[in-house]
Amino acid sequence: MAESFQFELVSPERLLLSEAVTAVNVPGTEGYFTVMARHAPLMTTLKPGVVVATLEGGSEQKIFVLGGFADVNQNGFTLLAERATRVEDLNAAELDQQIRNAEEDIADAKSPEDKAKAEHALDQLREARVAVGM
Repeated sequence: MAESFQFELVSPERLLLSEAVTAVNVPGTEGYFTVMARHAPLMTTLKPGVVVATLEGGSEQKIFVLGGFADVNQNGFTLLAERATRVEDLNAAELDQQIRNAEEDIADAKSPEDKAKAEHALDQLREARVAVGM
């Protein structure tokens, strides 16, 4: 059996998960990565996507995150999400509204930098919609 470690996923609203896990697959800004016990220390940003935590007993918890930060250290793994929702609680209409809001942000952008940032956010939301299968 794989070695476990402590994993916590926190959003501004609440603690979504605090469990012993054997692996966590995370949507990093540079691509998905997996953290297992004794992983090298790491701090990175996240893009929207699905975090898959394999619990010590073998079951999985899937949580959609809308960006944030990941911190892996000798004490475990902490993921600070900008927003987070369990995949089973996701609402397709809510995700579609976030996509429409991002499209409006592109149209309303006052500078090329603002437009590029809004386009990047829209791309990530569309990617996340595909990732959760909606």
